[in-house]
Amino acid sequence: MEERRGSTKSSKEAAENQEKWVYDSSVDHKGNVPLRASTGVWKASLFIVAIEFSERLSYFGIATSLIIYLTKVIHEDLKSAAKSVNYWSGVTTLIPLFGGFIADAYLGRFSTVLVSSIIYLLGLILLTMSWFVPSLKPCDTQPCLEARKIHEVVFFLAIYMISIGTGGHKPSLESFGADQFDDDHSEERKQKMSYFNWWNFGLCCGLLLGVTLVVYVQDHVSWGIADIVLMAVMATSLVIFIVGRPYYRYRRPTGSPLTPMLQVLVAAISKRKLPYPSDTAQLYEISQSEKVHGRLLCHTNKLKFLDKAAIVSTESSAEKQNPWTLATVTKVEEMKLVLNIIPIWLATLPFGICVAQASTFFIKQGVAMNRSISNSFELPPASIYSLAAIGMIISVTFYEKILVPVLRRTTGNERGINILQRIGIGMLFLIGTMVAAALVEKKRLGIVEKDPLKGSHSMSVFWLAPQFVIIGFGDGFTLVGLQEYFYDQVPDSMRSLGIAFYLSVIGAGNFLSSLLITAIDHITEKRGKSWFGKDLNSSRLDKFYWLLACMTAANWCVYVFLARRYSYKNVQKVAVADCYDGEVENGGSLA
Repeated sequence: MEERRGSTKSSKEAAENQEKWVYDSSVDHKGNVPLRASTGVWKASLFIVAIEFSERLSYFGIATSLIIYLTKVIHEDLKSAAKSVNYWSGVTTLIPLFGGFIADAYLGRFSTVLVSSIIYLLGLILLTMSWFVPSLKPCDTQPCLEARKIHEVVFFLAIYMISIGTGGHKPSLESFGADQFDDDHSEERKQKMSYFNWWNFGLCCGLLLGVTLVVYVQDHVSWGIADIVLMAVMATSLVIFIVGRPYYRYRRPTGSPLTPMLQVLVAAISKRKLPYPSDTAQLYEISQSEKVHGRLLCHTNKLKFLDKAAIVSTESSAEKQNPWTLATVTKVEEMKLVLNIIPIWLATLPFGICVAQASTFFIKQGVAMNRSISNSFELPPASIYSLAAIGMIISVTFYEKILVPVLRRTTGNERGINILQRIGIGMLFLIGTMVAAALVEKKRLGIVEKDPLKGSHSMSVFWLAPQFVIIGFGDGFTLVGLQEYFYDQVPDSMRSLGIAFYLSVIGAGNFLSSLLITAIDHITEKRGKSWFGKDLNSSRLDKFYWLLACMTAANWCVYVFLARRYSYKNVQKVAVADCYDGEVENGGSLA
């Protein structure tokens, strides 16, 4: 009886401690175990969402007008300008792979955000100087027919410094925000699912101001004044980030996440001739109390060759102390997780290609159309992009406030629908975007053919609204789903890299878009007339959009096939015996 009372008392104390303190390997700003009531969750993540709002305002203020700057100020032709934008966007979204690795392995997420924000700010300062310093200005005289080479060099140096800053800022900040929620606490886990939705809400609000207010200043006041605004916003966001320091929960860097994966591969190859054990419980694993960083994972039956790395061939302690000859089940499963995401990553690349069109050809279409709102006001071309942000805000709010509560009740799933289903639904909207874009461009070209002198300036820019709204609505499913998927399904030690994997979908999509444009230009030119002329009116973007719609539709079928067979991360709850088949949101069907 006394033993039972003692056990009940100790269980109660453990539960109270669990509620008071955060035991998920994180620390507070003094290096101690964080107090749940005064750190993390929304009190910390709201600082981070506010910073994302500021950074996205700066980024989209540059990105959406970049093709206009390159054609109007630097005087590149349409094809060269589109390639320059795609290369810059590609680098900007691929560098986070390096930034995420540095954050996870060496610097930690807070320090990486701090350093990269300073680099970002220096890039904005250089961009401002390229407009105001006399020797760096595009031209001395007006009208300017060709920009100075020094201006071109400094301009590209500045925007690529911003790329480097984004490379550390983007993956580290988003994963740092998600780190503020404890996965082992049921209430905080649900809040984390909402976090990605509200993160993107803040992102879209920043985008909205960037493509309206900032773009208006660029178009009606001065590019230089707009750069000063962006510089001030970024400096303010840096101050906000530092002010929130006492409220954050921090994860210490754990060294290169690639080393354990290499160890698993070496151990599996060296033991390839050993017989597979009849009982998977014989595979080597440490206890929960011995696990210093991250969580233990349950064994899965996929990629069984790698399981041989966890076979104990001798009982000697020397083998157990050498990670190159014996790996734990958790390390093996982490290797499987990384291999499992590769097919999904590849299947989402056509999404990245289609998204690349919104900041290049979609914007240039707007330039060629009637943008007059009234006799005294003309809408800046890049401001039409705000419709995509509005579409995404509506989509995220609808999903978070209406769809998820209903689906939670009907499916019993914590998320409502699983992550890959959410991504797949968004891809369907993307097909609709390309179809709408092709139809609108065909109509615009018909108007140009009837009246070549006036061109399509009699056609309202709001004909582009459907393609922007649809892509925005789809992004509320696909983009947010990709962020959550790559954060959640990578090993715990690779979460900044996980966000970088999501960004690399967009980056690789931009590079593939450039390669696709080059290939199609070469093929169609050989057959008589290129789809990509010197300007929009001599191009056939409608055919290009139809091609993208067909590619995306075919790829969606492949994606569904992969998603239905996907195995989600399987985390141990308390002890090895608590493993279970599948994940809470077991693959399911996209049909």
